[in-house]
Amino acid sequence: MQNRRTERGAFFPVFWKTDSHYNLVDFHKVFDLSQPEEITIAVEGTYNIKIDGKAIAGFPKTITIPKGHHKLSLKVYNQAHVPTIYINGRTVKTDSSWLVTFEDKEWIDQSGKVSDQSGTTWLNAGSANLNEITDLPSQYALPVKLLKPVQSEIQQDGILYDFGKETFGFLKLLGVQGQGQVAIYYGESKEEALSTSHCETLDQIEIQNSIPRDHTLNLSKAFRYVYVVPLNGVQLDSIAMDFEYAPLEDKGNFICSDAQVNEIYEVAKYTFHLTAREFFIDGIKRDRWIWSGDANQSYLMNYYLTNDSPTVERTMIALRGKDPVTAHINTIMDYSLYWFLSIYDYYRYSGDPSFIKQFYPRMKSLMKYCLSRRDQNGMLQGLAGDWVFIDWAEGLSKEGAVSFEQVLFARSLEAMALCAEIANYPNEALEYQEMAETLKSKIFDMYWNSEKGALVHNAISGKPTDHVTRYANMFGIFFDYFNEDQKLQVKNKVLLNADVPKIVTPYMRFYELEALCAMNEQAYVLDQIKSYWGGMLELGATSFWEEYNPDKKGIEHLEMYGRPFGKSLCHAWGASPIYLLGKYFLGVKPVNPGYTTYQVKPQLGGLQWMEGTVPTPNGQINIYCSSKEIKVRADEGIGTLYINSVNKPKTNTGQIVHLGGDNYTLELRPNTNYLIKYKAL
Repeated sequence: MQNRRTERGAFFPVFWKTDSHYNLVDFHKVFDLSQPEEITIAVEGTYNIKIDGKAIAGFPKTITIPKGHHKLSLKVYNQAHVPTIYINGRTVKTDSSWLVTFEDKEWIDQSGKVSDQSGTTWLNAGSANLNEITDLPSQYALPVKLLKPVQSEIQQDGILYDFGKETFGFLKLLGVQGQGQVAIYYGESKEEALSTSHCETLDQIEIQNSIPRDHTLNLSKAFRYVYVVPLNGVQLDSIAMDFEYAPLEDKGNFICSDAQVNEIYEVAKYTFHLTAREFFIDGIKRDRWIWSGDANQSYLMNYYLTNDSPTVERTMIALRGKDPVTAHINTIMDYSLYWFLSIYDYYRYSGDPSFIKQFYPRMKSLMKYCLSRRDQNGMLQGLAGDWVFIDWAEGLSKEGAVSFEQVLFARSLEAMALCAEIANYPNEALEYQEMAETLKSKIFDMYWNSEKGALVHNAISGKPTDHVTRYANMFGIFFDYFNEDQKLQVKNKVLLNADVPKIVTPYMRFYELEALCAMNEQAYVLDQIKSYWGGMLELGATSFWEEYNPDKKGIEHLEMYGRPFGKSLCHAWGASPIYLLGKYFLGVKPVNPGYTTYQVKPQLGGLQWMEGTVPTPNGQINIYCSSKEIKVRADEGIGTLYINSVNKPKTNTGQIVHLGGDNYTLELRPNTNYLIKYKAL
């Protein structure tokens, strides 16, 4: 997946360690059979089969297991592809109850992670749900559908095709004939496709067709525009594409009284789906890689749109890789820390402890590496080989111990404490929690500047500077690390202070607006969403960008990394309105893991009305809210509806509880329709 990036026709590999699959895997399960049973066997790899430890000769396609209590074992070797097995009998089937090991003698269950436990699946194929014997895991590919350009335009040397919006897939040359080449220049913008010397992606295809034939390119690309230049007398009829997509179902939605916000939400959804592939990747044109910081945001959007746990798990596993740990994830200090945060959030939204129980050892080894990178004050600093990223921002200091990294580090230690408890290591949980509390105390001792009402940006040689940025402060808000007085100071002196350097990437706008939502500034956030994401739409965006600076003009918006078309115009972190509107406007979030308890705290933020659905592990929560009434229905869990009203609300069922002032609550039971009449503040 991560080796598909090209830059002007050249292979562009990742610059961090990548791990292949384990090439020798042992599978087994114990069965109690009331009668002999014949089973069908399919294996990808070289293998042996044992019943009760006794080997069966050759590579049988069927065997009979005798009546009684028996252990069936298969050991599979495959260097080229993931070792997988498929067993199908009347009762003996491969499913998630089998145990596997890669010969470290630690047996892992639920390796298949299949949703249909009653059927047969290819075991060790991850979460692809390959349930037929012909569905070879090594041949797995995402589905495609045919798309054609919406218009074409003759240029000096060729034809410029426009597919109408950002797309991703395999280009098809239709009715191509001749002896020569076809030069192909891709562009997310018209300017890029026509810039044959500067476009980021291109192809030159050799054609040796005596009669017209269709030709589909092997490598997928991102584009809206394609400039096709036939050379040496080659001719073609037209082009099309096989649009590639991950078949993720939208389980969440949002619609409201503001047409522009609705358009922003729909484009955010499209952006999310374009960057949700086998894994959650960053952008579809350039990197096409799995970055931990980008993925962390995709996970959060996912919980409010598709709630697809398998893609989250696959991505977290791919990012972590194998032991030993020799560098930070993606070589970036903050990206190792985001990985811990991702697991913390995954458990909160899914309620599933199995991933944590399985991968806790790798969490420990990565945290051990992080702890080894501390300075004499116990703070994380960028050492040789570390990339301290934070954000794309001009003049952003990475020197010394940066407060933002320490805030992420503290949350990561809290995540370790939670996961140690789940994995049944209570002493380690206590140790990690004590480390987190000690670090948080040090953060405020070193970085809190009472005059500035903020955490300062960094400390050099143990001495804090007086420079203030938004990063540590906004994370401290939604991590709930500040007391109420500090929160107000941070809101007014940092988040709403135009003199503090602005954030221009959707990446960090995500967190900035989340912090403001956590401070009940939904009206301000709504204006920001409309101006920032709406600003991209006004410039013709059909998906949201890697970076947007409203001060730029014309083709300046296409520039990045010192290249005229270096910016990705479809980037995962651009889709954050999905998360913000679901969590902070509809106001739905889990209180206990997996929505066993949850809260609904709708805030219109200036909208006349809004309506939406938030997916839960086994159902959904539906909300409608206007200034006069709220409707709620949930399929599972016990919820608390928070209502701000100028008078006591009335409900069709349940009991309104007055908390004081304008604040009221109502307990929500599953499968109950609630209608609340109130008067919004």
